[in-house]
Amino acid sequence: MNLRRVKALAKKEFIHVVRDPRSLAMALVIPVLLLILFGFALSLDVDNVPLAIWDQDKTQISADFIRKFQGSRYFKIIGYFDNYKQLEEMIDKSKALMAMVIDIRFSKLIQSNQPAPVQLIIDGSDSGTATIALGYASALTSGYNTDLVLRTLSQFDISPPASIDLRPRVWFNEDLKSRNFIIPGLIAVIIMIISALLTSLTVAKERETGTMEQLISTPVKASELILGKFIPYFVIGVLDLIIAVAMAQFVYHIPFRGNLALLFVLSSLFLTGSLMLGMLISITAKNQLMASQLAMLATFLPGFLLSGFAWAISNMPTAIQAITHLVPARYFITILRGIYLKGVGIKVLALDAFLLLVFTVTIIVLSNAKFKKKIF
Repeated sequence: MNLRRVKALAKKEFIHVVRDPRSLAMALVIPVLLLILFGFALSLDVDNVPLAIWDQDKTQISADFIRKFQGSRYFKIIGYFDNYKQLEEMIDKSKALMAMVIDIRFSKLIQSNQPAPVQLIIDGSDSGTATIALGYASALTSGYNTDLVLRTLSQFDISPPASIDLRPRVWFNEDLKSRNFIIPGLIAVIIMIISALLTSLTVAKERETGTMEQLISTPVKASELILGKFIPYFVIGVLDLIIAVAMAQFVYHIPFRGNLALLFVLSSLFLTGSLMLGMLISITAKNQLMASQLAMLATFLPGFLLSGFAWAISNMPTAIQAITHLVPARYFITILRGIYLKGVGIKVLALDAFLLLVFTVTIIVLSNAKFKKKIF
């Protein structure tokens, strides 16, 4: 391999990128926009659930029960209503996710130590949010019931029965913020998509503009041409990574507990594989349009849906779980979350790092083999 020829090719590719504002925008601006949009808009937290209330009892006891929900950060009372038609209208217009109807006999039943019915009407069109909100409501109701039992026992000087005192301790994400879970995974998805899109146009563009024949006629070897085209986009990818890490730290305040050097080493490995995947797509595709479409298909859908970025892989069907092993973003997301949130080192992440290495080496070998066929 002639390093002088590689340097000349890399310089040529740098000039093309700098002179093409669209490529620069794709490389530097789009990752920032994606981080801003996904970082602020995509949240798995369920807070301030809009709650409509029809209190038929209207006593101090029912008011005390409502205050359990009013004082919780998980619910936001949007109003008090007098009939089912109004509750249905609030749910139909998506102004309320949940409606609560307190029976007219609520206080009398409580005072006579009988079960007091409370109806919850939940909008199940958003099943995930509805399930979480139902869990919150059940927990608040259980807490109210416990308070009732303790007050009743204290009136008769009876000690409460023995019970389990569960004291949960959350590791790595103490506040259970979904942003701390999403942002590291989002970095992996963005790097894979942008990297593959950038390099997916390189060889296809040379073929469309007719400059490929000129390159073939030169002494440049296939490996030198690939490396020369790879270097500029690797530098851009590292800049994207630095921007993403800086935004995670200073914009979203994601806790970073691991080794920064390890993060950049393993990120460079993943970046290399993603760039070479785009290069392989560019070599295979007949034109730039097909190359960009193939790059999106090969990176966005698997990276977003099958990597564990937003949905747990363990909840997927067995066949889909097997397919996720072919998605390199799955291993890189595990690495990022391990370094960011858990502060683990290479000893724990060795298997994921090895699988990333296998992916990168495989793509490099395939790219070289495929490109040789195109030239010779």
